[in-house]
Amino acid sequence: MTFLRPTLLTLACLLAFPTAQADDLPSLGDASSAIVSPQQEHDLGRAWLSVLRGQVGQLSDPLLKDYVESSVYRLAESSQVQDRRLEFILVDSKELNAFAAPGGIIGVNGGLFLGAQTEGQYAAVLAHELGHLSQRHFARGLEAQQQMSMPLMAGLLAGVVLAAAGAGEAGMATIFGTQAAAIQNQLGFSRQNEAEADRAGIQTLERAGYDPRNMPNMFEQLAKQYQYGGKPPEFLMTHPVTESRIADTRNRAEMAKPGGKEDSPQYQYMRARVQLIYEDSPGMATKRFRARLDENPKDDGARYGLALSLTKAGQLNEARAMLKPLLDTYPDDLTLNLAQVDLDVTNNRVPDAQARVDRMLQQYPDSYPLNQTRINLLLKQNRAGDAEQGLNKLLERRPHDPDVWSLVADARGMNGNIIGSYQARAEYLALTGDYRGAEQQLEFAKRRASSNFPLASRIDAREKELRDQERMAKDMMR
Repeated sequence: MTFLRPTLLTLACLLAFPTAQADDLPSLGDASSAIVSPQQEHDLGRAWLSVLRGQVGQLSDPLLKDYVESSVYRLAESSQVQDRRLEFILVDSKELNAFAAPGGIIGVNGGLFLGAQTEGQYAAVLAHELGHLSQRHFARGLEAQQQMSMPLMAGLLAGVVLAAAGAGEAGMATIFGTQAAAIQNQLGFSRQNEAEADRAGIQTLERAGYDPRNMPNMFEQLAKQYQYGGKPPEFLMTHPVTESRIADTRNRAEMAKPGGKEDSPQYQYMRARVQLIYEDSPGMATKRFRARLDENPKDDGARYGLALSLTKAGQLNEARAMLKPLLDTYPDDLTLNLAQVDLDVTNNRVPDAQARVDRMLQQYPDSYPLNQTRINLLLKQNRAGDAEQGLNKLLERRPHDPDVWSLVADARGMNGNIIGSYQARAEYLALTGDYRGAEQQLEFAKRRASSNFPLASRIDAREKELRDQERMAKDMMR
């Protein structure tokens, strides 16, 4: 259900222009903006994201989300992406895939962490996707097919949503049913779009301090892994890796100065978290991490993963022993400290967990995963009022995060703030594409606030905004 077939950038290449190769990246003018403005891309992308969230499973791990967001923002700062109002979705799928959608939507499958063995390889994939955004391939494709209107674009997006939800043939039927049959011979990514994204990505990697050789290395690894058959990962199906493409990226990467970042302990920690998610059981994960650590006692990623799997398996003393040398070496590492907090909570040592969180907040006051851990601890201690205050601050920084809104709804309900709970649940439902449910929640809130005219008016205004968003989403699904 969660396989992304096809990615939205596959759609961008349904609208691809001719495949003649260019040595340099094009100079982008205003012609494409006359067809689809950056603001239109932004608005449509957000509507598409809400529908997608309601169709695919997602990974809600705050540490993973924070890592993806911060790493992509760092890459974006070194890229040619001009509109950096990015939104993210982590798809719960073992398929190796990542995608970028119009309006700055970045999608990452859990499988990317499984397939990319180093941070440099992971960064290479996302730098490539940012290359598609920076070159505005979606809008430029529409420019090349000027007979395509905004309703047609919305119809094509609807097909992508259906395909992403696992209705592959139905999704493609929707795409072809909206005049895409007229350009059926252009299915798939154009060579020119791919080459441009590769070149932009290589520039981004180098500017961000990564070794750009990570891009051809990743492509070579994927090509070798699937050269003898078997179903290739989704990324290869929508981003074909050919020998000429590998050679081109290799030649361009070799022009860069040697050196640059290739890996980091943090990436290996995140990779271990994803590996644990997709193991059949904590016991199986424990065996795999233990085997890795036996083979290489200096493998900190394996040690961290083993500590997590032991905690999930209830082997708390050994988990503590596994974490101790890591914390002794890196006492201020946030990821390691949060692993210790989780261990203490599992061991019913909530005061120890609270003390550690309070200490880490002095160093990382704005950390999303740390603040959410603090809120979870407050809720565990029945301190719903303090939790609600913390969540209100968190919402200022993450107003479009459905996971945060869901937690806000729960905290407000526990705190007796029933109207606020309805409002928060409405925001969660809207962000996940259930506009009817969101409007119903606001109706409940408005009835309770009937004696408070200013509050009822604000709720009514928000309900009208959601109805407008619902109309845009419905246009996409026609």
